[in-house]
Amino acid sequence: MGASMTMKLSFDGEWHATVTDGPLHITPRLTSGSVEVAPYADRAERERFLASTFGSEHWLWDTPDVFRFARDGRQLVGAEFRLPEESASAEDSARVPTAPAVSPGGLRADEARDFRHEICTVLCRSPEDAVLTCLRDLDVLDEPLDARIGIAPDVALLVQRGAVVGWSLTDPARYLAAPFTVPDTAPPSIATRRLLTECLDLITQPVIYDVEESDPVALARLRAADDALRNQPEDRHRADALHRLIAQLVEDYAA
Repeated sequence: MGASMTMKLSFDGEWHATVTDGPLHITPRLTSGSVEVAPYADRAERERFLASTFGSEHWLWDTPDVFRFARDGRQLVGAEFRLPEESASAEDSARVPTAPAVSPGGLRADEARDFRHEICTVLCRSPEDAVLTCLRDLDVLDEPLDARIGIAPDVALLVQRGAVVGWSLTDPARYLAAPFTVPDTAPPSIATRRLLTECLDLITQPVIYDVEESDPVALARLRAADDALRNQPEDRHRADALHRLIAQLVEDYAA
């Protein structure tokens, strides 16, 4: 995308940023239902990071997507996205466009003020969960995308009519990690990839409804995933991180 340097993006609340040629070189982490692109390594560092930057952030019970910008220079320095609870149908997920290709780029805020950017409402899963695409709503699929801006390794913002309408994470199994830790550099095991798909099934609609209604088949799947993750011999850090996705469900419904 040759025009990346001058592309303007709009966010919720009539807030704008300009695409730059400087993506973040921070390894994302998928942890507890969120994708974090963040430089901090513990809670104290996170608090200092939030205090020294501006943008959007969680506040009490309100959990919008997070974009943080440096006060000096207004460059994007971190982001955090929540996975939606609703999964699109296989038919709708198959409609997610593959074009245009991802163009690496950073963001520079047009003005240094806070804003609020609503989380996506629907999760589109590619076969074997090779890519997770999260959209503002399914109406996004009715029109082509303007651009995909790769703000960090395997993390891209989806742009339509100049607005940020979603984001994607490629190879999510690779980025499973505990909070505040860097994901393992070794490729994820086949078992981890398979269990990621099972856990995403369990925590999203419609299967989550069956779990909450104590459907015997759904609870059997939940207990089997819990057991498999607890006893998986390889790729332990990712297995432990993945277990956090279902730990509360296990405690509430399958203990």
